[in-house]
Amino acid sequence: MVKGRSVAGQGNGLMDRLIQRGALRRWACAARGAAAMDLHQLRQQRLRARRLKQHLDALIHVAEARLALPMVGNQAFPKPHDADWSWRPELWCGPLAVPGLSSVPSKAALGNEVTLFHDCAYSELCLRQLRNTREADLAAYGLRMDVFRFDGSYLSLAVDLPEPASRGLKRRHLIRVETIVEMEKPIEIFARLNIRHGPNTEQIVRELPLHEEEIRVEFDLAYTKLNEKRVERMWLDLIFESPQMNQVVLRDLTFSRRPRAEL
Repeated sequence: MVKGRSVAGQGNGLMDRLIQRGALRRWACAARGAAAMDLHQLRQQRLRARRLKQHLDALIHVAEARLALPMVGNQAFPKPHDADWSWRPELWCGPLAVPGLSSVPSKAALGNEVTLFHDCAYSELCLRQLRNTREADLAAYGLRMDVFRFDGSYLSLAVDLPEPASRGLKRRHLIRVETIVEMEKPIEIFARLNIRHGPNTEQIVRELPLHEEEIRVEFDLAYTKLNEKRVERMWLDLIFESPQMNQVVLRDLTFSRRPRAEL
């Protein structure tokens, strides 16, 4: 490989920049002189310009499409100003090594943090990571779940929260969960926060307000019997009621933690 050139073959070295500047000056000069140019020369310049424009238009089209997509790895999202921890799981941040599963068995994992649980005798469930393309999306990726025939009694997605979520956790903390959900037909979705502390597990359940513009729930740990000295881990269960013959897309899923204001 010639030093100073990228993998795509486009030059980034000093010589390449000088060549590009020279070409730009020549075309600028040709454009200024087009009105006085003789017709034979003008015809040749037009042909060259059209050939160049074809490649430039193709480059601009691809660049604008790619640059309009949400940035891979993005962890930015609106959160409380006093949040002491925030997080977007990997599935919504970057491409997974295995982007999808079909006939998904119970306890099957998609990535390192998301696991599907159900009690179907025969699974007609599909999970797939998809690329978000909407202008409003902050998350680079989303999760699509297709449910066909469903003969089980429960269906849930468990999301393991990282160790920093539990570090220093107190009963005065509020845990916020926000998501963007699309469905083929309306169903109820519940969010259950689980906190393991010693031999016990605290559980708080909230129904997602799917009818509201911002789908957000908060878990107030003041109403738990949390042993602050023995917190081990946290995870969230998203529980889907009557999911059969439906497609559910989670465009985003974010978490944040903040201390409750002192009274």
